[in-house]
Amino acid sequence: MGKILIEVCVDSAASACAAERGGAGRIELCSGLLEGGVTPSTGLIELVRESVTIGLHVMIRPRGGDFCYDDAESEIMRRDIVNAKQLGADGVVFGILDIDGRVDVERTRRLIELARPLRVTFHRAFDMSADLSRALEDVCAAGADRILTSGGEQTSVVGREMITRLVGLANGRITIMPGSGINERNAAGLIQETGVREIHVGLRSAVPSPMRHQNRQVTMGAAKGGEYVRLRVLEESVRNLHRAIANL
Repeated sequence: MGKILIEVCVDSAASACAAERGGAGRIELCSGLLEGGVTPSTGLIELVRESVTIGLHVMIRPRGGDFCYDDAESEIMRRDIVNAKQLGADGVVFGILDIDGRVDVERTRRLIELARPLRVTFHRAFDMSADLSRALEDVCAAGADRILTSGGEQTSVVGREMITRLVGLANGRITIMPGSGINERNAAGLIQETGVREIHVGLRSAVPSPMRHQNRQVTMGAAKGGEYVRLRVLEESVRNLHRAIANL
């Protein structure tokens, strides 16, 4: 049995490089992580592709909020997928639901066909669906390669029983990758209990701004003073996780 693959969610070139040095096997590249992740810019994709050699999967999400998209938003997703392919991504990450909380199989299938030969992950929109077992079948029918899920709960540790069930229902047809709340302290137990072979982690740490002048009377959307704190993935955090699961 091969080693466990660690996918790290990043929003900067610095975090991407730190993840690779720490032992990650793949990165998921996003922007706007405070709203759950949206599509990164062309410049960011291009620079990260130049900076790392491990797998690069790009988030395709035109906005924050729910995962029910209109025609204009779907067209944006199409164009962003084409852009990610042209910039050298190895995969794309997206999820689409209909108004009743079911996987939008037809739109998902069309985007997957457009994305090929890139790998496709159906992200945690899956956890917002009305029925996870049915959603699994729908994502399989659409042709995705992987489902990122916390088992319908806030974290993968809380949702571990459902993740175990999903692994069984998938029966090798699609990869089940848990994500949310995984760290060096709980990863080994979660992997052993669920039988998964890939995990998705954030591992972001607060890093103070280097700015000497700080006007804390003005905010630009973050909590007061939040402009002067940066969240980054640190090499040490990824390396500690890698060590914690190395012997599984």
